[in-house]
Amino acid sequence: MSFVGVSVVDGGVLLGSPISPTTAGASGYHLLVIEGYSRTPALPYSGPIESRCFTVGGYRWSIYCDLVDNGGSLSLGLFLDVNPAGLVKAHVEFSFADETNEEPASIHGSEILELRCDQCHNGLKDIEIETLKKRLRDDSFTIRCDIVVLNPTSNTSQFIDVPPSDMQRNFTNLLLSREGTDVAFRVRGETFAAHRCVLAARSTVFRAALFSPMKEGMSSTVAAMQIDDMDDVVFKAMLGFIYGDVLPAVNEEEDEDVVLLQHLLVAADRYDLRRLRLMCEKKLHGYIGVGTVTIFIALAEQYGCDGLKKACYEFLRCPDNLRAVVDTDGFDDLCRSCPSLMKDMILGVLPPK
Repeated sequence: MSFVGVSVVDGGVLLGSPISPTTAGASGYHLLVIEGYSRTPALPYSGPIESRCFTVGGYRWSIYCDLVDNGGSLSLGLFLDVNPAGLVKAHVEFSFADETNEEPASIHGSEILELRCDQCHNGLKDIEIETLKKRLRDDSFTIRCDIVVLNPTSNTSQFIDVPPSDMQRNFTNLLLSREGTDVAFRVRGETFAAHRCVLAARSTVFRAALFSPMKEGMSSTVAAMQIDDMDDVVFKAMLGFIYGDVLPAVNEEEDEDVVLLQHLLVAADRYDLRRLRLMCEKKLHGYIGVGTVTIFIALAEQYGCDGLKKACYEFLRCPDNLRAVVDTDGFDDLCRSCPSLMKDMILGVLPPK
């Protein structure tokens, strides 16, 4: 008999996740641990205690336990959770977890049930309160529920392990291998081969440039397209994102890496790579400082990066930061190049109303 998890109830409250991660085949048992029995409220002041959902025979089950003192007994039941249409036939048995073959069973509910979807079988076993109290250990007791499903569903999925997607790695390897490339770009003396379909799928700008009516019939062996307004390192990083959906590794202590992120954000805006632009914007949040904040404000203003601009204003709300920034050449440059930003920046650093 396979073990399919344990439910711990303390003072009438189920602890942990409501669903057991463990599943079994056609048979299995679940343990219901009731702690703080004397602190567990009885009906009608609270609903019945319910175990976590557990899976046996391809179906989900849960144990119901009513701590009702009328008649001096405790009632155990079983609930069949969501399942396909039709009857589910199962042999169910309740017992105390510490029972042995050498001692007589003080509870031994055993029955063949036929349940439908969302159906509960109440009162499968009643336990006398006096019998229950004899089983208490440190104000706790444990019920074991054994289930053998007589008409289990096909449960072959437990033998199939689906790995995480490796599509990004596959596309990155395709770029690095240069197999099947049909377009090339010349950037600052460096040549980059790529695949038109991949570029067009990721960027509307590339799609228009590579598949516009004027490009119809273009040979796959045409000369490389010249890119004059971008550094080769930036273009390579942009291609890496297009194929792998990741940013290049950067070092926050290296000024070149911060500059790369800024240029990559500009490239993302030019080629309509919205996700890349947002990723760069978010990454730049971590580089906001006295020496960079004015540069980032100007960048955010030009390319509509509202989140980055708000983060910069939040940095300037600190009086010490603001005083330090005002003393920099970057602040003077910002005042000269973007005078219209001054009012916006003043309003941005003021405390919210």
